[in-house]
Amino acid sequence: MTPDPTAAQAVPAGSPAGSPPGASAGSPAGPTAQAPVRAPAPAGRRRFPVGTALTYVSLLAATAVVLLPLAVVLLTSLKTSEEVADGNALTLPGNWLNLDNYVTAFTDGHMLAAFGNTAFILFFSIGGTVVIGSMTAYAIDRFEFRAKKLVMALFLVATLVPSVTTQVATFQIVNGFELVDTRWAPILLYMGTDIVSVYIFLQFIRGIPVSLDEAARLDGANSLTIYRKIIFPLLKPAVATVVIIKGITTYNDFYIPFLYLHSEDLGTISTALFRFKGPFGAHWEAISAGAILVIIPTLVVFLLLQRWIYNGFAQGATK
Repeated sequence: MTPDPTAAQAVPAGSPAGSPPGASAGSPAGPTAQAPVRAPAPAGRRRFPVGTALTYVSLLAATAVVLLPLAVVLLTSLKTSEEVADGNALTLPGNWLNLDNYVTAFTDGHMLAAFGNTAFILFFSIGGTVVIGSMTAYAIDRFEFRAKKLVMALFLVATLVPSVTTQVATFQIVNGFELVDTRWAPILLYMGTDIVSVYIFLQFIRGIPVSLDEAARLDGANSLTIYRKIIFPLLKPAVATVVIIKGITTYNDFYIPFLYLHSEDLGTISTALFRFKGPFGAHWEAISAGAILVIIPTLVVFLLLQRWIYNGFAQGATK
């Protein structure tokens, strides 16, 4: 009698159907058994980052608004008179190494003397602003006196009053001291009208612990020594911020030099460029070259000090 081949593979009692021999109910399947794999769910549509796209579009638009006029001025400064008359603003110059306009602007526009006057005014006005602003902020923050709140209120009122409304009285005062048509007139005005620097120094000084002052007083230091050896060295980020802001503002200012410096040999960069427009009113290529010469120093300073600019604003915002 031949044995039934299916009898050897009979499922033992108590084992679930389809389980291999020896596997009990509730035990995991053997090594060859695999759990059923689910089909991957259909991937949904990726949401279009509308906010990110709008951010980049706005940045590109702002970049175009800033760089397009500069590109036009740069291209015009490299063109000849015929190219400016025949082409449009964005036409490329025939010779990219045409520097004749820059030579004309530098020599006939008296740019060298203008740079010297501007540097003289910048040095004294920025130095005076740093000293006066930091000492004023130190006195307001570290000393208690009756008129402290009144002084702060007057500083706030001074920032709200437009400077143009007080120019008649200011001019009469400066003229009374016989400082009109001298370089000291804009220097004194720049040093005495910068309330923003006082607030910048004040925010930084409030972040310096008072315990440093108390420890210095225990060693016998007076207020001036504390300011000179403790407070001022810790104000380097604030000093860098004020120097950059004040320097750019003074360098680009046109109103005060034009109002108080009448002589041509005392002209600054802004007034020299304005006077340069007279004999070369129709030669926009020469005027554009003069504008590029004025832009280059501020661009170089910004590239060299941009780390201080960002750090100064960031630290001042967190004080």
